[in-house]
Amino acid sequence: QIQLVESGGGLVQAGGSLRLSCAASGRTFDNYNLAWFRQAPGKEREFVAALSRSEYYADSVKGRFTISRDNAKNTVYLQMNSLKPEDTAVYYCAARIGLVALPRSPSSYTYWGQGTQVTDSS
Repeated sequence: QIQLVESGGGLVQAGGSLRLSCAASGRTFDNYNLAWFRQAPGKEREFVAALSRSEYYADSVKGRFTISRDNAKNTVYLQMNSLKPEDTAVYYCAARIGLVALPRSPSSYTYWGQGTQVTDSS
């Protein structure tokens, strides 16, 4: 069983930056394929970014968000710059051990964190 714990959410003005962190349990973190999703009120959960053999980004965040990992800390990050009001959502990290055929699909991931809220304060 893998546990994922997100942190770093909060209030931010449009144009600002936040860095989300997701700490994972387990001794095989190097083998995890990782992703970030988000869900705004009244909307379905949507893909944001993934890190497996390559980096993948949703068109809406490309050039503004960066996903990265620190295997020594068992942590995946989401650096969010130039935030927009439409980025307001609960952000979830997700993980799967082994290959991910469809990195943009929520169904590809086995483990999920509890989410962290990002809110535009403008």
